[in-house]
Amino acid sequence: MSPNAPNPAEVPVFVLCGGLGTRLKEETEFRPKPMVPVGGQPILWHIMQTYSHWGFRRFVLCLGFKAEVIKSYFLNYSSMRSDFTVDLATNAVEVHSVDHSDEWKVTLADTGEATMTGGRVARAAARYLGDCEHFAVTYGDGLTDANLAEELGYHAARGSVGTVLGVSPPSRFGELKVKGGRVAEFEEKPQFQDAWINGGFFFFRRDFLRYLAPDESCVLEREPLVRLAEDGELSIYKHGGFWHAMDTQRDMEHLNALWASGEAPWRKLPAPRPRLRGAA
Repeated sequence: MSPNAPNPAEVPVFVLCGGLGTRLKEETEFRPKPMVPVGGQPILWHIMQTYSHWGFRRFVLCLGFKAEVIKSYFLNYSSMRSDFTVDLATNAVEVHSVDHSDEWKVTLADTGEATMTGGRVARAAARYLGDCEHFAVTYGDGLTDANLAEELGYHAARGSVGTVLGVSPPSRFGELKVKGGRVAEFEEKPQFQDAWINGGFFFFRRDFLRYLAPDESCVLEREPLVRLAEDGELSIYKHGGFWHAMDTQRDMEHLNALWASGEAPWRKLPAPRPRLRGAA
């Protein structure tokens, strides 16, 4: 990482956690999609662990649908991972052997149940961005093995207002190449050829707030990002490795199977390179 790159520990990560998750209705009837478990832990926990691996420590969770479930999870996070004693006469709680492995500062920001993605970021950032020059935004349902610290450094070096993680996942369907009425080539779930899609895991400068509105109807992926691209201010950090979003029951089963195998790519991230002395 460049010695002038921002320190990930000082860059807040805004996680979009308020959607309805309608395509995963079997799991989201009683909980928000970021709380759907992968390997026994909410997918939100896996996302935060990935950021944490690369040095990020500050999280702002943009809540909406069933916000109380996520609030309860983090209010009880330490006690549920530790031994504790409850004095039933006084309701005093003594927590023993607290697990300090997750050195996170987590802000739970209720951004409205019906608010779209752009409005959620605008509302949460107005309250909790402070004087930070850079911030991250991601969805509460996607996993990757991308080096997010390196993406942050790339974003800062490019000087653009925004940077998106560009991914090229395999097609969900087999591809048939036809010649003269016959199948000339069959390829099961091919990679897109030089085609990149929005993988989330954005980085922005605070100037991006000018593109957002706190209105319920503000959709991040529509006018804000469209205008940013038209202005030549949206860079792409291409990632050819693992990326997977959890949109359906099938996706959830696939991610759980990867975790159970012990070969989940986001579980086997390489050790971060040490920051250069004097890095900001």
